[in-house]
Amino acid sequence: MLLKPQRRWLMATLMSATVTALGLCATQAQAQERITLVAPFPPGGPVDLLSRLLADGLQRRNGQTAWVENLPGAAGNLGMDKVRKARPDGKTLLVVPAGNLTINPTLMPAFPFQIERDFTPITLLAKAPNVLVASPSSQLRSVADLLAHAQARPGTLAYASPGVGSGLHLAGELFKAQTHTDLLHVPYKGTGPALTDVMGGVVPLSFANLPSALPHIRAGKLVALGLTDTVRSPIAPDIATLAEAGVQGVVVTSWYGLLAPAHTPSAVVEAVYRDVQDILSQPAAKEQLQALGLTPVAMKPADFVTHLREETRTWATVIRERRISADQ
Repeated sequence: MLLKPQRRWLMATLMSATVTALGLCATQAQAQERITLVAPFPPGGPVDLLSRLLADGLQRRNGQTAWVENLPGAAGNLGMDKVRKARPDGKTLLVVPAGNLTINPTLMPAFPFQIERDFTPITLLAKAPNVLVASPSSQLRSVADLLAHAQARPGTLAYASPGVGSGLHLAGELFKAQTHTDLLHVPYKGTGPALTDVMGGVVPLSFANLPSALPHIRAGKLVALGLTDTVRSPIAPDIATLAEAGVQGVVVTSWYGLLAPAHTPSAVVEAVYRDVQDILSQPAAKEQLQALGLTPVAMKPADFVTHLREETRTWATVIRERRISADQ
């Protein structure tokens, strides 16, 4: 029989153990409930900023802790691999640019993923158009000027891009295919150096992301020839599309998608999609995106799958026909 001091000690020990166990359970439950948005690129870029906008919105909407994990490396593959291996419960999500989903599978011979096998597409979040720009010193002031010059002197006009296999490089190759022209590709290491040389007249042309090029266009340092989208942009409604200028089939936007691990239940996908749709429809979110030159989209999951397939086929055709390689 236990004496009173012993009974008090035993009860205190049991209570302490119970509190500790409950605390561990609560910590585990919170970890399971926490939403992680994996951004496979460094902080500061559109992927990071979109991820943070979503994390804030999801936390406000659902009362769950949501945070962004920047996991750069291997051209985005490191972050993508983490999401691929995560539990398919909607708590680990991937925010990623178009190129990782629709260009790299063909461009990179050792690309380690099959997008629809390894991931569950949820929605296209936002997009920004690209724009064909010319150097003021080139005397090219319209698409008609460009085509006339290219057809009269094939192979003499050059266009700059931020690198081989980039979306802007492929935009140029698609433009060449659709217009039956011969332009010389000049790859740079990034958008900044490419636009600097176009502004300086070293290279006469470039395809550029509109938000990056727009300040230079407004300053008169670049000439806008046409947008690579189906409609004009709300941030630059005075710039016509290439289709309006007579060039059809060159629709190349910079966009960002949201994906979950493979085998995520459809009910979870729909719930996340509805949350994201609501977040992106808020005036504050629209204002933040517009500051980046982005337009919210919130494409339905099934439509996003179709979009992925169509764009992947388009780029696969361009890459193979033009014999583009990541090793160039």
